[in-house]
Amino acid sequence: MIGRLEGPVLVILGLILFTAGCGGQDSVVKQSLDSALEDDWQSEFEFDECGLASFGRNEFFILEPGFQLVLESAAERLVISVLDETKEVNGVETRVVEEREWRNGSLIEVSRNFFAICEASADVFYFGEEVDDYVNGEIVNHAGAWLAGEDGARAGLIMPGPASIGMRYYQEVAPGVALDRAEILSLTETLETPAGRFKEALKTQEGSALKPTEREFKTYAPGIGLIQDQSLLLVEYGFNVSP
Repeated sequence: MIGRLEGPVLVILGLILFTAGCGGQDSVVKQSLDSALEDDWQSEFEFDECGLASFGRNEFFILEPGFQLVLESAAERLVISVLDETKEVNGVETRVVEEREWRNGSLIEVSRNFFAICEASADVFYFGEEVDDYVNGEIVNHAGAWLAGEDGARAGLIMPGPASIGMRYYQEVAPGVALDRAEILSLTETLETPAGRFKEALKTQEGSALKPTEREFKTYAPGIGLIQDQSLLLVEYGFNVSP
């Protein structure tokens, strides 16, 4: 998944805390001073006081089994399904969210993504993914796969609970493999899609520290989640909507 400062900043003993959940100044989202000076992106997270769960939702991200999003463009189709399945990653029970992507009618990727939500703040954290890339119906590689706790990788923030314009954070923290990050650009977007017209949507600019010149834009609707990913637009959503 490719994953986004204006929120409050508190400087204490050489550490910078960026509010992204779990109670304002006591946010579980913490960035070290060295990292802040390097690129101003949140990259370190603490969960000790969070209470992570594999079930729940925040305004823009749903972790409830059976919920699905279907997005399409002229050539691509993406189906995101919250599975009735969990996986322990780095000591945390995470929810499995499957993504299936087709291009010109051919399956090109299946990924199993692992998320957990902070019960106190509704911050949603990303603990890794298993990836199968396909060519002509055959698995050819597993590019981009990573798991928190392995080879120096650790969980990233996929969607803050209390979101604010200007927040910049790493979604994947897997050195040399996946360093996707996002910046929140707007909380007041209006977007027309085949599934309807959505207001007060959250818009992000996303990219990777491994490819810093590349950018893409995504839009998330309140109570639904992802409604636009570049040229892909939401066509269906709800519980068990796609075969």
